[in-house]
Amino acid sequence: MAEPFTYGGQTILSHPIFVETILPFLLVFTIVFAILQKSKVLGDGKKQIDAIVSLAIALIVISFAQAVGIILQLIPFLAVSLVILLVLFILLGSFWKIDDAPKGFQYLLVAVITVAVAIAVMYFTNAWQWLLDLLYGGIGESELLTNAIFIIVIAAAVVAVVWQTKSGK
Repeated sequence: MAEPFTYGGQTILSHPIFVETILPFLLVFTIVFAILQKSKVLGDGKKQIDAIVSLAIALIVISFAQAVGIILQLIPFLAVSLVILLVLFILLGSFWKIDDAPKGFQYLLVAVITVAVAIAVMYFTNAWQWLLDLLYGGIGESELLTNAIFIIVIAAAVVAVVWQTKSGK
């Protein structure tokens, strides 16, 4: 079940009427209208019908507090995810078109950048410390690390066998 949303500021943008009614309504209306326009489910050139259906769906959604609560919890995750992807794509775009570098080196750079962004996200969300505590912390976690390494080795062996089978060796 969705947890209640708490408001941090005293601006009009953080007022419950704006956050719990206007913004979810606009979001749902816009998304449904765009989907109906693109898919042409209700007919080609039927903007009025698409708008009425979108209006009805958006009004129904904001009348249910649980649906609005789910939307309010998902939107920050969406925004943070998009920022993380933007950072990743900017870094990848900076190094991808190195003319003199071999393809293998470019793929190595992609892997390094992706791992670096993943570690940065984990560090800033304190998931990195949790992972380190899990792997190297208290009693019983060493078995988890051993099992994880064992599973990775088995998965690598399966991938190697499948790869060789596909290549005809």
